[in-house]
Amino acid sequence: MDIPLEFTLLASSIEPTGLIVGFVILLILLIMSALVSGSEVAFFSLGPSDREELENTNSKSSETAIKLLEKPKELLAIILIANNFVNVAIIIISTYLSNMLFPDGQVSEVVKMLIDVVVITFLLLLFGEVIPKIYATKNGMQMSLLMSKPLSFIGKLPPFSWIKHGLVKGTAVISNLGKVKSHNVPTDELTQAVELTLGESADANDKKIWQDIVRFGEKDVKQIMKPRVDVEAIESSASYTEVYQALEEVKYSRIPVYTETFDKIEGILFIKDLLPHLDEKEDFKWQELIREAFFVPENKKIDDLMNDFQEMKMHMAIVVDEYGGTSGIVTLEDVLEEIVGDIADEFDDDDLEYSKLDDTNYIFEGKTPLIDMYKVLDIDGTEFEEAKSESDTLAGFVIEQAGKILKKGERVKFSNFTFQIEAADARKVKRIKLTIHPKKEDDEQ
Repeated sequence: MDIPLEFTLLASSIEPTGLIVGFVILLILLIMSALVSGSEVAFFSLGPSDREELENTNSKSSETAIKLLEKPKELLAIILIANNFVNVAIIIISTYLSNMLFPDGQVSEVVKMLIDVVVITFLLLLFGEVIPKIYATKNGMQMSLLMSKPLSFIGKLPPFSWIKHGLVKGTAVISNLGKVKSHNVPTDELTQAVELTLGESADANDKKIWQDIVRFGEKDVKQIMKPRVDVEAIESSASYTEVYQALEEVKYSRIPVYTETFDKIEGILFIKDLLPHLDEKEDFKWQELIREAFFVPENKKIDDLMNDFQEMKMHMAIVVDEYGGTSGIVTLEDVLEEIVGDIADEFDDDDLEYSKLDDTNYIFEGKTPLIDMYKVLDIDGTEFEEAKSESDTLAGFVIEQAGKILKKGERVKFSNFTFQIEAADARKVKRIKLTIHPKKEDDEQ
């Protein structure tokens, strides 16, 4: 059988050594592409338990892997740069081999294009992307340990290190430019918008309600609660007669019930539940009427508390601190008063907790909440909120500023305010005189 002349010429024109070297290089590059592509899936599929296992593994590879994972953007940049360089090299070598096997004029341009595009792309996708990534999803730990040192070396090797830094910085700039600006409006701007919208002719009470609504979500339960020292409660071991007498004195519709100490709240006793049992005897088991209490943390926002009250159809919650101890109670009325102002009923005590001596001097009870002081002074309280730590009462704030429990006659200065202790004992500050000084020009600027 005679061999066609064109195939004889083609075979004679091929250099076996160059062809073998080209195929070996192509194979090595495909393996490199597979390892780099697989490492991307391997590193970024590691969960918290896998990272903990890496930290507990005492080996150089695990230490290197942890360092790479600490900077995920740089790690991803290294993988992408290495992968692209290898893929470009594969295309170049493949084109070289294609030109050696099929010189110009020996095969049609269509066939050559199909070989260069379809075959090479198929090999690159199958062996350089799909198979290694499937393997890496099932063997992420092993692949990460295997590739940690090579990737670390590539990241430090010029020009890859230069490209890496440029890529990371460039993407950061693009990310910042493309980032959607937040539409969160500062509270101060909302307050100013309310004032502009309502105008100067608007009623002062309406303005105050709108301003309180704007600042409603900033306040937490601790700021409006009734502290435990002022809470009226009943011990669960009390007799029915004692309970009846106590309820006559306090005149509340709901009252907490505790066992031994106020930190052990058993529940809430509703007065309406006792009405059908007014004629019961001394041994009546009133404890069976106690309802389950609703507990909330001190730092819960009052807008969230309002939603909870609405959903659970409750009017009272027990406030607990981070240790589980009882800090006080908060009611639906307390929350509503932050919007509409004080809500007085027939049982409220009309005694004021402060006295206004003149426009610049006031006498406050030490237990006065800071929020109430802001309302009396008609200030937003931003300076106080930024300066305070854990305190929510005027006495607590003054003690924080002084760093000690103050004695009668001692003074504390804060901003353009002076606080003078009018009454105190060894445990707490009872009464404070507050003096407002004109602000200096520097302070106003």
